[in-house]
This record gives sequence, structure tokens and C-alpha cells, in this order.
Amino acid sequence: MADGDPLDLFDAIGEFLADHRLSSEPSHYAFVHEVLRDPDGALAQRVARLTDGGVRITGSDIAALGGTAAAGAPVPSRPPRLAIVPTPPPAGSATADPVQAATDALLARTEAQVAGFSDTVRSIHAETSGFGRDLAASAAAMRGHDPLTGIDQIAELTTAMIGRVRDAEQRLADAEREADTLRDALDEARGCARRDPLTDLPNRRAFDEAFAALAPDTPVAIAVCDIDHFKRVNDDFGHAVGDRVLRAIGQTLAAEAEGALVARYGGEEFAMLIVGGDRDTTVTLVDAARSAVAARRFRSRETDTPIGSVTISGGIAFGTAADCREQLYAEADAALYRAKAAGRNRIVCTA
Repeated sequence: MADGDPLDLFDAIGEFLADHRLSSEPSHYAFVHEVLRDPDGALAQRVARLTDGGVRITGSDIAALGGTAAAGAPVPSRPPRLAIVPTPPPAGSATADPVQAATDALLARTEAQVAGFSDTVRSIHAETSGFGRDLAASAAAMRGHDPLTGIDQIAELTTAMIGRVRDAEQRLADAEREADTLRDALDEARGCARRDPLTDLPNRRAFDEAFAALAPDTPVAIAVCDIDHFKRVNDDFGHAVGDRVLRAIGQTLAAEAEGALVARYGGEEFAMLIVGGDRDTTVTLVDAARSAVAARRFRSRETDTPIGSVTISGGIAFGTAADCREQLYAEADAALYRAKAAGRNRIVCTA
């Protein structure tokens, strides 16, 4: 790539940003440029290990890998993003991930909208106060034996005030429409922040928030499921096929584990939150989902080559919502590793 056509490198950078759902921030562009410019370099190898198994790299990953906006790097032009923080990030720091950036911008627009409402109300208040003072002066003129002058002034003031009121009403109507648009956009942003873009399942944040919202005495089970030998799918058929397999397995788990919250927790790992079920019912539910995944037969869309059966292993931990979520998850994860050690394609429970 380093010795090829610069346009090819530019296209490859664009594809990388799109594949990993990264915005075209200068720091992202410069980082990807460095990765693709030297595909055999240490940075490219670290990125390859990090994204192995179909995992998408994020803005925080880029920061952890030391990504910065390189001086003089050829970056696409982009207007500055609104920020709700009072000071800009330090020079050379990586930007937030695209979802967070979009949410920050929407929040900034909302703050500006609130300020606009306040300005409009203050303006109307000032105008009505001025109108009241002028009207009082006109009334005084009428009492001072100059009624014709006073009536003319009142007529002029009334006409002017009607125009100002209509203008204020239009500004308020425009502000209300903008507020409705922002409200819809914020609702969408909140949903995106809690949903995995690849599988369209709830993400880790949504899973953790759902657990935290439960009443403390609620019986719960956490199941952690991991795709067996997923690296082979990516190595043999490519990451595009791996992404589709991930999506299909996630959809199968969500459809089969009815009543459970099924989330993509990271990489090829899924988590289930089962509320209120007894031990036997929970095990039956999770194992039925495992069996449904194992029964599927996958093929490569590009070559029609059979991928065959792809299985999952899982571990289940039981407790209540009063328990530490991290501890329950760790117990389920330990049970998952026992399932892997026992031969995979099985579910293991904690004692």
C-alpha cells in the first residue's frame, strides 16, 4: 500500500473508516493513514489483533493506541463540531466515538435552543414593558388637554406593537419547531447510544442500565455466550462474512430467548439478562437458544461456499438484582470457560 497509487490509499482509508463506523475526524484519518501506509508495521499488527474476530475499532481504541492528528496529514475538510464543554480537548488527543460526538452536538444544539427561548422571552418582555411606558405617556398627553396627539400616538404604538407581537409569535413558532426536531433527534441519539450498530441488539450500556433498573429483590440470571472458533470464520471467509454470521447469531439468540434481554457485550460475546425465572426454566431457555444456533447452516454470500455449523458456548450465573452485576457476570464468564474446556457447544451453570 505504501508504494501504490495515493488515490488507492485514500480510497482504502475511506473504506476503513466506513467499515469501523468511524467519523472522518482528522485524528481518525491520520491514524488510519498510518495503519494502511505500513500494513506490516507494529501499529498495523496491533490493530489487526484488536479487530480480530470481527471487532470494530473505536475512538477510544485509537486513543489507547496513541493515535493523534498528525501535522500536515492530508485530511478532509470538516466544520468544527459544537461542544458543550467549556474548553477544547488537548492538542493531539483523539476525538470521541461517532455516537458520542453526535450526542454531544445534539446536546449543544439543545442548550442553544433553550438559550434562544430565554432570549425570545426576554425580548418580548422588554418590548411589552416599553409599550406600556409609551402607552402611559400617551395617556398622560391626553389628560394634559392634547387628546388628538395622544390618540395618534396610541394608534401608532398599537400598530407597532401588533407587528412586534406577530414577529415574536413567529420566532416562538420557529423555536418550537426546532425544539420538536431536536427532541426527535435526541431520542434517536439515545437509542443509538444503547444499540450495537452491527447486530442491532442492545449493547453493553443498555444491558448494564437494564440490570441497574431492577428492584433489588428481583431474581435474575446472567448468561454469557461466546461463538466457538469464530476466528476460523474470519480467517477462512473474511470479516464481511464474519459480520453477517455475528448478526445472524445475535438475531437467533434474541428470537429464541423470548422474554430475555439479549445484548452484544463485545466482540463475538453476547449476554442475556433473564428476570424472574427459576433455575430449570432459565437453563432450558438458554440451551434452546444454543441449540437453535447450532442447527443453522451458513453459506458465504459471495462464493456460495458452505460455512457449515457455527456453535456457541455459554455460562449462567444466578442471583438477585441486589448482587453486584460485575460479580455475577464474572461468575457466568467463568462458567463459559468451563463450557469451552468441556468441548464447546454447551451451557454450564454456576453451582
